[in-house]
Amino acid sequence: MIPDLDTLLQARERIRRQVHTTPVLTCRALNHISGAELYFKCENFQKVGAFKFRGASNAILSLDENQARAGVATHSSGNHAAAVALAARLRGIPAHIVMPETAPEIKKRAVQGYGAQITFCEPTIAAREQTLERILTETGATLVHPYNDHAVIAGQATAALELLEQLPQAPDFVLSPIGGGGLISGTALVVHYLAPNTKAVGSEPRLADDAARSFRSGEIQPPMPPKTIADGLLTCLGDKTFAIIREYVHDILTVSEKAIVTAMRMTWERMKIIIEPSSAVPLAAVLEHPDFFRGSRTAIILTGGNADLDNLPWLAADRLPDNST
Repeated sequence: MIPDLDTLLQARERIRRQVHTTPVLTCRALNHISGAELYFKCENFQKVGAFKFRGASNAILSLDENQARAGVATHSSGNHAAAVALAARLRGIPAHIVMPETAPEIKKRAVQGYGAQITFCEPTIAAREQTLERILTETGATLVHPYNDHAVIAGQATAALELLEQLPQAPDFVLSPIGGGGLISGTALVVHYLAPNTKAVGSEPRLADDAARSFRSGEIQPPMPPKTIADGLLTCLGDKTFAIIREYVHDILTVSEKAIVTAMRMTWERMKIIIEPSSAVPLAAVLEHPDFFRGSRTAIILTGGNADLDNLPWLAADRLPDNST
């Protein structure tokens, strides 16, 4: 059953003392460039450097003692892995993480630092799922899915709950990236329940556009071989997230790789804050779809700040895929 408003509010109370209340920032220069009034919800300042800590905390704190005793397990390319690892450590239970071998080194180190047991696999969805299934069978751990879990979705929704309280009035749009759809699902539910005139809009790399294709076709579409620099958005939708997206999301916009790099660098230079490529996708959507947002009050969820400082994308801009524009 799709989480109701009480479920979202309960999630907020459950995790309140464990997560940061992140700030909302503005930038006059980006307002001028975009022709819109932009508000940035800075989940790059969240624990583990990403919004994922909200969903992982809610799911793990919701477990009963018998479930918790055997620990938790998940698969993730980075931010969700770190979130589960830390949330499990704070509850004092084991965490088993399946990560693709190609995950950024900064994210591998973070998960290791939180004390989780990592199992590496080939960088495919099938390999992740097969490896995770084996670990679940061997350990009896509880799955904390990266996105296709109502407890995770409810936890992610708390970012939008905070956002609406922090703004002087409800925005015209709330914009977030889409990977598996957990954040946009929670966000869409919040604005549906509390700000019905606000539209939840998703944003996605054009080279990993399975959510946009699914949204338009009405059925979950398989992902293409991923080529995007937005490594946090390489997952595909689940049945739970897609059911919410199909019902409550206004639109999903796609962006080029070059626009992602531009938006990421612009955020670093103009706002003086660090975000990772996946986090730059919503601002890229505002820049590449100016007519959609011009004159609006648009809130953007900056999802994470775990950038690989040894491999900044603008240092390799000339090697971006030719079909990215």
